[in-house]
Amino acid sequence: MKKLLNAKTVLTAFLALTILGAGALVAANKFGKPTSVIHVVTVRWKKEATPEQIKAALDGVEKVAASYPGIKNVWVKTLKVQGQGYNNAFVMEFASKEALDKYTGSEAQKEWYKAYLPIRDQSTTHDITN
Repeated sequence: MKKLLNAKTVLTAFLALTILGAGALVAANKFGKPTSVIHVVTVRWKKEATPEQIKAALDGVEKVAASYPGIKNVWVKTLKVQGQGYNNAFVMEFASKEALDKYTGSEAQKEWYKAYLPIRDQSTTHDITN
């Protein structure tokens, strides 16, 4: 009887540990390391820039993404910006470094700059990849 009780105890403990171990594997955070390029820009607008001009410039980020095939995703809703006087931030995700390099000086960029550059006081840019 004691051997049977010990076998049940060992089996129960083994099953409990197996379930806990499986739970830990499922709960483990999974993440990727994409090779795309994230182009992060923080902006300080000129004092005379109107809300309509700022909206047009930020909407322009989406328009340029629609017209330039090397851009995969954009983020334009600013949640928080650090830096003295900076007002907005936006992100463009490029398919590759080559796509970012080709975008620089492209017609798509030049067209967007018509709305963006006249109201931009200062900006910082960070390009990040893996």
